Amino acid sequence: MARRIAAGAAYGGGGVGLVGAAAVGLVLTELRLARRHVGNGSSGRVPTAEGVYGHGYDIPGEPPLHLTMLGDSTAAGQGVHRAGQTPGALLASGLAAVAERPVELRNVALPGARSDDLDRQVTLVLSSAFPVPDVCVIMIGANDVTHRMPPTRSVRHLSAAVRRLRTAGAEVVVGTCPDLGTIEPVQQPLRWLARRASRQLAAAQTIGAVEQGGRTVSLGDLLGPEFEANPRELFGPDNYHPSAEGYATAAMAILPTVCAALGLWPADEERPDASRREGFLPVARAAAEAASEAGTEVTAAMPAGPRGPWALLKRRRRRRVPEAEPARPSA
Repeated sequence: MARRIAAGAAYGGGGVGLVGAAAVGLVLTELRLARRHVGNGSSGRVPTAEGVYGHGYDIPGEPPLHLTMLGDSTAAGQGVHRAGQTPGALLASGLAAVAERPVELRNVALPGARSDDLDRQVTLVLSSAFPVPDVCVIMIGANDVTHRMPPTRSVRHLSAAVRRLRTAGAEVVVGTCPDLGTIEPVQQPLRWLARRASRQLAAAQTIGAVEQGGRTVSLGDLLGPEFEANPRELFGPDNYHPSAEGYATAAMAILPTVCAALGLWPADEERPDASRREGFLPVARAAAEAASEAGTEVTAAMPAGPRGPWALLKRRRRRRVPEAEPARPSA
């Protein structure tokens, strides 16, 4: 199904659905009930986290690395109260520590955004007075599922965004659609359908992004098993957006891939580790495995063969990301 969605996105198809038509009425009924309980505790305020992180690594005459966040409310950091708790600030602070260089963070993500907003966001990134980012992190997909955007359309917009950023010279890491089946107020059968739709879209996003030269990290554990087991700790007050601990969990999953994309991860950890079930797979199979196991990275490995493009699947060891220190305003 993920391969069909990605192929439909590439060739203009639009008829591939995420759930059967017979289930739509039941889903809508369950969704109306869930909406009474989800999102009511959020103020809608997003802390401003832009600026320069890692002040202690300043070297006169050496510019900082540039990190840009794109996507929806999770990329923006909605649901927490302090800037240092947002995923952008956590990633910028962690990247500065690994690179031993300051990192300048920009965030053009928009709460409520779907994948069709990425064109506007990418245009904003590439047409500004700022330099082209060294690395962009995109977190998108949840609103596509909840608003029933056709998955082929969703993947088409994401693929185009990755292609534009890569053509401009930026590395791109995509945090794929989180597992919406773990939102606490959601009941069966909507929970099962939401999980199925989320994973299918995440796998299709992986295929589309990797084929355009990006890397992906599955974010099932952004709203996944750890959230399901500890909803009071990892969900924010609106029962939908992550808490500070939830965003730290997501940042821990993404940071190693951001560092690897910039050539900052130890070389011995770049080789596939068979004991961790890492290796080279056809991209569609790698995408399916990543969607079912949160925190898994997929990146392009070699050109197309008889079974299509191949990808490297990695299950990187996570590093604890402390809450970021206050950012210094950009120059």
